Amino acid sequence: MPELAVGDLVIRRSHGGDIVFKVMGRENDERGGAVYTLRGLHLRLLADAPPDDLERVDAEHLKQEIIRNENVHNESMRRVMMRRSLEFEQREFSRAEPSKKYTFFDVPGRVLHIDGDEDYLKMCLKTYGQLNIEAEGRYIEEDKQPDALMALLKEYRPDILVVTGHDALIGGGKKGFRDINNYRTSKYFVRCAQIAREFQPSRDDLVVFAGACQSYFEAILAAGANFASSPTRIFIHAYDPVFIAEKVAFTPIGKTVDVSDAITASVTGAEGVGGVETRGKFRLGMPKSPY
Repeated sequence: MPELAVGDLVIRRSHGGDIVFKVMGRENDERGGAVYTLRGLHLRLLADAPPDDLERVDAEHLKQEIIRNENVHNESMRRVMMRRSLEFEQREFSRAEPSKKYTFFDVPGRVLHIDGDEDYLKMCLKTYGQLNIEAEGRYIEEDKQPDALMALLKEYRPDILVVTGHDALIGGGKKGFRDINNYRTSKYFVRCAQIAREFQPSRDDLVVFAGACQSYFEAILAAGANFASSPTRIFIHAYDPVFIAEKVAFTPIGKTVDVSDAITASVTGAEGVGGVETRGKFRLGMPKSPY
């Protein structure tokens, strides 16, 4: 096989080709052998592998991967729109008769989304737009996110902060799960949660999602996040942070986001994401201006 280049799409033979990765770089191991750094194409996972373990993805495999991802996205969008339609009908039914002559407008929570993957950021910002959520996005590599965060919080003052990218558990054994040094980027997500709480201590005033694939869930929550990944250290999907943020953004300000509902809104569910009860960020306004 010709030498791989940055941007090539590959699978790992040793893992049965279960995940499609993008090649991000080439390094040498301690013995001088080549090792390629990899990032999941649709999963927020970091990995590395030697050249003889990698195989370029053929056109059919890539086609099926793209179809699967589009199906995941479309199914998640369908569930969101069905839920919103039901919530709209319930609001209309409960409105007092005199108020029905006025048209209301929606004010969902605003999102600041910081992502360690530029391609994922573009995908997520497109989805926020489809969901009618105002979102500001920044591509910042995971190790640089803590240094940039405070200035961005002061500039945009979001209702919801998403800090994500790629991660991986690299240490084994029961003790390994409790050692933050056994995670590739969890320490940066932990630090971002701490900085967010320095900026805004209240978990209801600033809602924070932090983490990626196999991240140190307990440490990120303890640092101040409302939602985090990954409780059972599984891989999470690129869109998981978006659909958690959407649930918070469209839950009324006077209600608490049910944790199980928020987790159900995600792609991977309770094994991949979790969190604590959190007040919603959605407000109704009236009357809707004709202009």
